[in-house]
Amino acid sequence: MYEYREAMQQVPAAQEALSPTVAVVEVAAATHRAQVDGVGSAKARFELALNSRVSGQVEAVDDSFESGRLVTAGSVLANLEDSLLRASVESARNTLASARVSYLEEQQASVQAQKEWSSSGLSGEPMSALVLREPQLTAAKAVLDSAQQALAAAEKDLASTRIRAPFDAIVVSRDIAPGSYLQAGSEIGQLLSAERVEIAVPLSAQQWSVLPDESELLSGHYAVVLSHTETGKRWTGHAIRTEKHLSSSTRQRSLVVAVDQPLSQDPPLYPGAFLNVLIPGSAMENLWQLPASARSQRGEIWTVTDDSLLKTYAADIRFSDQEHIYVTPPEGYQKALVVVQPLSSYSEGMKVNPQKEQFDE
Repeated sequence: MYEYREAMQQVPAAQEALSPTVAVVEVAAATHRAQVDGVGSAKARFELALNSRVSGQVEAVDDSFESGRLVTAGSVLANLEDSLLRASVESARNTLASARVSYLEEQQASVQAQKEWSSSGLSGEPMSALVLREPQLTAAKAVLDSAQQALAAAEKDLASTRIRAPFDAIVVSRDIAPGSYLQAGSEIGQLLSAERVEIAVPLSAQQWSVLPDESELLSGHYAVVLSHTETGKRWTGHAIRTEKHLSSSTRQRSLVVAVDQPLSQDPPLYPGAFLNVLIPGSAMENLWQLPASARSQRGEIWTVTDDSLLKTYAADIRFSDQEHIYVTPPEGYQKALVVVQPLSSYSEGMKVNPQKEQFDE
C-alpha cells in the first residue's frame, strides 16, 4: 500500500515539445544566366485593306485571289474594264503633242526675236520682256510640263485597272467578283504580308533589368525561343527593335521579335498564333537558385539557422523560370538551408527539425 501511494505522488516528467520537421535544400550563391519569359501573338508585318485606285467594273478575278492563298508581289489579282481610261490616255497624248509643238514654235519665235533686237541697233535692254518673248516661252513650257504630268497620271490610272499584290501576301478575304462595279477607294480584300511575322512581348522594368543592352539585343544574332501555347511547337526568332513607350494598358515596354519567312518554317508559323517567348538574359553573379515553391504566399523565403531556428527574409527575386526562382541572398549569406515549402503557420525563431532534400538544378 505504501509503495502505491508513493508512486501516485510522483510528478510525471515534462515531455519535450516536438519540433516540426521541415524540408530544406542546401544552396550556395553562384552565377546564373538570366532568362525572361513572356507572351505575345504573331502578327504579319503589314496588314492591308486593299483598295481600288480607280473606278470601273471588274472584268476578271484571278484564281489566286482566294482566302488562304499565297500571292507574290506584283501578281495581278483582278482586272477592271479600261476603255474609258484608254481613251483618257490617248487624249492626254494628243494634248501633249500639241503642247510640244506650241513650245517648239515659241522657242523658234524667241530666237527670232533675239536676232531682230540684236540687228535693230538699239542699245540696252527692251522696255518689256514681251519683246523677246520670254513670258510666252515660259508659259509654253509650263503647258508642256502640265501635259506631260497629265499623261503620266492617265497612264498610271490605266495601269491601276490591273490590281496587283503590293507584296508577297496571304489572302485573308476577297470582297469582289466579276461584274462588281468599284468606285475609287472601294475595298477589294484583305492581305497579310508573308515575308515576316513580328511578336511584341511586353516586359516589366524588372525583366528589362536582366537583359543585355540594346546594341547586343538588336545585333541580329540574339536568338529568342518561341513556342505555341497550345501545341508546344517551337521556332527561333530574333529581336529586331525595342519600343520606346509604355503601353497605356499594361504600363510595360515591349521587345519586338521577328521570324522571317514564317510559312516556310517547319512547322509553319501562322499569323495570329499565340506564343510563349523565352528570351536569354545576362549572366548574373551571386544568386541562389531555389525551387519556385520556396517563396511563400507573402513573398518571403525561410531559412534554418545553425541552431535549427526559422528566420525569414523578403525574397529579392531577380528572375525566374518554370521551375526555379533566382534570388539575391540576404546580406552576409553565401550558403544556407532554405525551406522548400514554407507554411503560413511558421513564425520567426520557431525551433524546427530540418530534413535535407535533393535539389535538382
